[in-house]
Amino acid sequence: MSDTPDTREADRSPSLTADVVDIDRPWGHTRQLALNRPCTVKCITVQPGRRVSLQRHAERAELWQVLDGPLLVQVGENERLMQAGELVEIAVGVPHRVGNPGPGLGRFLEVCFGRFDELDIERLEDDYGR
Repeated sequence: MSDTPDTREADRSPSLTADVVDIDRPWGHTRQLALNRPCTVKCITVQPGRRVSLQRHAERAELWQVLDGPLLVQVGENERLMQAGELVEIAVGVPHRVGNPGPGLGRFLEVCFGRFDELDIERLEDDYGR
């Protein structure tokens, strides 16, 4: 595959959080997660006691914002319990997963930068036999 500017933007960016801007408004608050970048956005729900398979991506980086926590987040060798509002940056090729140790639903917003393709997922530990 050729490296076009749109598919390789995540690789050139020094930080995915560079576009994160918090803005107070008269009616409340806005958090901008991306500006003028090609991206795919998903809201992911993790059932209590479940986790996503350990995986990595060859073509995309991800920025997560925890919506409902706590969530147990692993990026590379580091694992940390994260609360609502916290950001997680995942570079291209870095193994990652999220688990929900709490009693309620856990949700996070996933912003994918670069080429988004479900076939890009390399499951290193496949919890669900896919």
